[in-house]
Amino acid sequence: MRIRDVKTTFTAGEVSSDLLGRGDLRAYENGALRLRNVFIKPTGGVSRRAGLGYIDEAAGDGKLIAFEFNTEQTYLLVLTDAQIDIYAGGVLEETILAPWSEAQIAQVAWTQSADTLLLTHPDLPPQKLTRSGLGVWDLSAWSFFSDGGVSYQPYYKFASSEATLTPSGTSGSITLTASEDVFTLAHEGARLRVAGAEVEITDFDSATVVTVTTIEDLPSADATIDWYEQAFSAVRGYPATVAFHQDRLVIGGSRDLPNRLWLSKSGDLFNFDLGEGLDDEAIEFSILSDQVNAIRGIFSGRHLQVFTSGAEWMVTGDPLTPQSVQIRRQTRVGSVIDRHIRPVTVDGATLFIARNKQQLQEFLYTDLEQAYQSSDLALLSRHMIEAPVDMDYDPKHRLLFVVREDGQFAALTVFRAEAVSAWTLHNTAGAVKSVAVVGGDVFVLILRGDAYFIEKINETLFVDAALSGEAGSPASVWSGLDHLEGEEVAILADGQVMPSQTVISGAVTLSEPASQVQIGLSFTHIVEPLPPSEIGAAGGGRRAKSTPCRGHLPPARHAELKA
Repeated sequence: MRIRDVKTTFTAGEVSSDLLGRGDLRAYENGALRLRNVFIKPTGGVSRRAGLGYIDEAAGDGKLIAFEFNTEQTYLLVLTDAQIDIYAGGVLEETILAPWSEAQIAQVAWTQSADTLLLTHPDLPPQKLTRSGLGVWDLSAWSFFSDGGVSYQPYYKFASSEATLTPSGTSGSITLTASEDVFTLAHEGARLRVAGAEVEITDFDSATVVTVTTIEDLPSADATIDWYEQAFSAVRGYPATVAFHQDRLVIGGSRDLPNRLWLSKSGDLFNFDLGEGLDDEAIEFSILSDQVNAIRGIFSGRHLQVFTSGAEWMVTGDPLTPQSVQIRRQTRVGSVIDRHIRPVTVDGATLFIARNKQQLQEFLYTDLEQAYQSSDLALLSRHMIEAPVDMDYDPKHRLLFVVREDGQFAALTVFRAEAVSAWTLHNTAGAVKSVAVVGGDVFVLILRGDAYFIEKINETLFVDAALSGEAGSPASVWSGLDHLEGEEVAILADGQVMPSQTVISGAVTLSEPASQVQIGLSFTHIVEPLPPSEIGAAGGGRRAKSTPCRGHLPPARHAELKA
């Protein structure tokens, strides 16, 4: 028996094999059993994914971050072991030293405002990357607002509420004696606020005694429970996440205060002076509930959204002031805890990876409920979400890219107005490690063999790790392929597929001279439809045969490939 099934749309993408026989579902009618290395268009059509153009070799494993000063000036930041490489237009512009080791990069969080990028890690002092002109970059530690030597940074009492400090004097170099063990050697250089006055620890004497220099005179030498130490230090850890909201700098959690939020003074981003609680003064509070909710991400949208290890929260206040601020739990999903995967916004919703690493949640405010709701966009394609490590969104093509731990990456076509949520899976000859969308271009970091390549999705290329070139007159030998040394490469020459070649000494020799070529690693795309629902429901019939094939796109030009 032969059955002809006409398929006009793939708006449900690749669905789980658990749906076999579920012809009653709309997703079955519009889905496929396998979609590999193809993109789904918002209109439902399917096309072979573009190739990956080779940009440069990275220093090692790491993370890609977009830095967009304006629509004309965009940069790709490549964070690797102890350094940041800055690319403009695919060309390395600057390399600067950075404090994060390769193992620490997974927990780096960031946010940007104009020409400044703020980066945080719970174990290291937060950094500020500033672009002060074309090709002029500077990375430095945060500097909180100070006046008269007094630093207006966040403070907190980590010791018990009953713990006291007894000063030996009120000014100059004095000692402070605690009623319990509170100090360590790492406290040297840290600041305390004692009875409202600020002091700096200059010497660690014991777990209960430190020597300090007074920045402000203490009101008395009596024992007091009114004392605090700086919230961020080598002893207590540093900020975990950061964002800007309503003209305030928002710090979400730290290593030792994982469920606490700090909001700076309005319009004064590094001033965390609580003052008298006036409308423009700083705000701080902890998220208190039936469990400790370690903050894993914060996002500025209609409200300040807080993503924690066990729930999602909404911080309200219009505007946010110490008197108007309120926080309410919305959903109980939880976010990934072993790395920072930045939430992204798509069509007014915020997408985040769930704590179980098997769900992509859409966090969306509904006017009817006056609250946020969360739904799983991978419910019918659960196999697509397997231990995600990075993600970013390409608004131009409405594609969300999710990099998986196994080195493959999934692409989700999202168009809520037309109820389009379509997944496809992608692989290449290597392991994808990170993704970033910069000014409409999609960059990926890929481990190929022993080297890490920076590559860009290029719609004019049909192969990966690719270079293209053009010669004034037809040539047989094409060089510049050192990054593919020893690899078997596919070749498109003057629009024709040529026999594969092995790169030797960074070059290949064509069987026929050509004026335009593309050379890179081949990949296969697969479109395998679901069996007709009537047959699938009965458990009989034959599954539609998969059709692996290679597509060809017009050649492009690349200055690095030479004849």
